Amino acid sequence: MAAGVSSRPVPQVLEAVLERLTYVNEETGYTVARVATGRGSDLMTVVGALLGAQPGESLRMRGWWSSHAQYGRQFEVVSYSTVLPATIQGIRRYLGSGLIKGIGPVFAERIVDHFGEDTLRVIEEEAARLVEVPGLGPKRTGKITAAWQEQKAIKEVMVFLQGVGVSTSIAVRIYKKYAEKSIDVVKTEPYRLAADVWGIGFKTADTIAQAVGIPHDSPERVKAGLQYTLSQATDNGHCYLPADQLIAEATKILDVPAGLAAECLDDLVADEGVVREELPGPTAAIYLIPFHRAELSLAGSLLSLLRDRDDRMPHFAGVDWAKALTWLKARTGTDLAAEQEQAVRLALTAKVAVLTGGPGCGKSFTVRSIVELAAAKKAKILLVAPTGRAAKRLAELTGQPAATVHRLLKLQPGGEASYDRDNPLDVDLLVVDEASMLDLILANKLIKAVPPGAHLLLVGDVDQLPSVGAGEVLRDLLAADTIPRVRLTKVFRQAADSGVVSNAHRINAGKPPILDGMRDFFLFASDDTEAAAELTVDVACNRIAAKFGLDPRRDIQVLAPMHRGPAGAGALNTLLQQRLTPPREGLPERRAGGRVFRVGDKVTQIRNNYDKGQAGVFNGTLGVITALNPDEQTLTVRTDEDESIDYDFDELDELAHAYAMTIHRSQGSEYPAVVIPITTSAWMMLQRNLLYTAVTRAKKLVVLVGSRRALAAAIRTVSAGRRHTALTYRLAR
Repeated sequence: MAAGVSSRPVPQVLEAVLERLTYVNEETGYTVARVATGRGSDLMTVVGALLGAQPGESLRMRGWWSSHAQYGRQFEVVSYSTVLPATIQGIRRYLGSGLIKGIGPVFAERIVDHFGEDTLRVIEEEAARLVEVPGLGPKRTGKITAAWQEQKAIKEVMVFLQGVGVSTSIAVRIYKKYAEKSIDVVKTEPYRLAADVWGIGFKTADTIAQAVGIPHDSPERVKAGLQYTLSQATDNGHCYLPADQLIAEATKILDVPAGLAAECLDDLVADEGVVREELPGPTAAIYLIPFHRAELSLAGSLLSLLRDRDDRMPHFAGVDWAKALTWLKARTGTDLAAEQEQAVRLALTAKVAVLTGGPGCGKSFTVRSIVELAAAKKAKILLVAPTGRAAKRLAELTGQPAATVHRLLKLQPGGEASYDRDNPLDVDLLVVDEASMLDLILANKLIKAVPPGAHLLLVGDVDQLPSVGAGEVLRDLLAADTIPRVRLTKVFRQAADSGVVSNAHRINAGKPPILDGMRDFFLFASDDTEAAAELTVDVACNRIAAKFGLDPRRDIQVLAPMHRGPAGAGALNTLLQQRLTPPREGLPERRAGGRVFRVGDKVTQIRNNYDKGQAGVFNGTLGVITALNPDEQTLTVRTDEDESIDYDFDELDELAHAYAMTIHRSQGSEYPAVVIPITTSAWMMLQRNLLYTAVTRAKKLVVLVGSRRALAAAIRTVSAGRRHTALTYRLAR
């Protein structure tokens, strides 16, 4: 056979109605589905690239017939397009499938009964006639018409994008961003997509760029690749990359010579696409602009606060501490330990202070004491935490209102804060809890809004995982000699009686947890990863409830080291959903990519959306689905901040199930009980601070499930290396 000639025959075409989706892999788009061809009653199996297709759609699929040893004859799909159905039954199913907003099964029935085979032509050409259908007024008719036109436009974009290898769900996002300009942007400026459209990274944009003919070594491509490499580094926690590391990593991704990458980097610096700064080290630091500005600004704000001569709580400079502490003991009923007393004095006299320490060391009581004394002097106090759950806990602890950082600053669409240097908060004492979660960008927004003379107290456990976003602000502050700090080290006796607290400290010290005789800390051993996953589900859904009376959905959280794998958060969510919220006849559900959403599902927001709710919905917000409306194509979530938020069906990629979540995503939250699958399949992620963070999320009970070998590896492995940050360096100047 001649070189380059494929042995595969010319693709065939299969037209069929999609009846149901059996399996969908969101990451690859691989789908297994059952379709009806209209030739007899038997459904056929199709497999392959069907991401975005919905039940009820008529599809024209290109591909090949094959025979699977286990599943028999099936059609392998290479590409597909949707076609409008021609039969009354097909039209009824198509309209009732939820594709057109405003038309559910009931209205689909009425519309098709009224217009018959002419239905789709009427919607397309004479939409005003829809008011002839009982129950369809002008308002709903207008919504249906607009939704139909949008679907048509999206389909046109999809047909083009499929030709350049873009999935349907990405095509919808591109259309929402650029509307009628979508095809033009994709053809002429494909690398814009990576910056403008959530969910599209450089690799997707690069695939599109090459499909539309942009050369492999074009400067545009190389510059986009350099910025992508820096962006990936910030996703991994770095604020910058050393220049030689950036060039080395970018050339691997781009497959271009290092010399070309270095030239393009010089051009990027000249064009102010990135910032080059000489920091201590062998090569210059290269920053994306927002991170460079934020680091400079945060260091400047902290030093200004520290050095400001104004003091919004001047009475504590000359207070009689013996008298104040006697009053405090009468108020709280408890003496402060020496370290706690030091922290109280520091927070009320220094303009910036950091309080750190592990579980059971009295951070919470120390914060309460500081707040009590400040309140007695009529100080204006604001309490904040990065998550809703942490803010609630802070409010319960102090008896004072507490908010999330996002809500306190009233962040606007685009991420700009209502409060900043020009419009500061009206506050004398700002307490920030769970400060290990503060990334560079959010910390800068918050500290910039603190007025001159106010006192700032950052509280957190520096041994936990650093923030998900770039930077390690708490660690950098503790490393800077200019910032006053107290570290609480004494574990109080009552806390030491808890297996959760004592084992957390053992893990943090590199020692194995004590498992014998513990009433609140257990290991269910299983060396097989899939068996460990099943056991995790059984423990979370049945065993804890039976022994401790805790509710599986409300009180128990499964925390996995990683998302992927048989015992990862993704697979566990599927298993837990099957057990806790199974499908029920007559109850609506909605499939989005590889996930199915049902009323009662526990979910989490996975990106900041400043346009939702009263003041935005933010990454990490938890909630429960309370309603699902197929006609209006909306789903309602009641968040843990007691707000009901509506999501359109095409926004469901912002939600993920939260029966299980990664340990990183659980930061700042506390749960009555946590179940931690710890298996050798997560080997690369097993680290001491990861396990320590997971254990310290539990208030009452920890259950480890999995391999003793994996547990030992996690305790033994100290996190590899520091992040590239320069905040400590800037604070020393």
